[in-house]
Amino acid sequence: MNIDQQTIRGIAHLARLEFDAKDEASLLTDFNKILTWMDKLNELDTTNVAPLIHMSEEVNVLREDVAKVTLSHAEALFNAPKKDSDYIRVPKFLG
Repeated sequence: MNIDQQTIRGIAHLARLEFDAKDEASLLTDFNKILTWMDKLNELDTTNVAPLIHMSEEVNVLREDVAKVTLSHAEALFNAPKKDSDYIRVPKFLG
């Protein structure tokens, strides 16, 4: 399968791309190389090949989600720039 200049111009119009004649010729060559490569891949026999669902066999290895106190209330307030007894004060940001 080959792509001609009209097809390149049509794709460029749909993608809202603009380029000069030199770039158009380069794109035409690149598109045809890609399609030739895809035709080569279509020659492969994949009848006994299972579809690829994930790129690797690795399963997510996550730590156990355990609730624990990592910072005490006093430690959290220690470096707060503004605080009001037990709370951190922040600037008002909603109308």
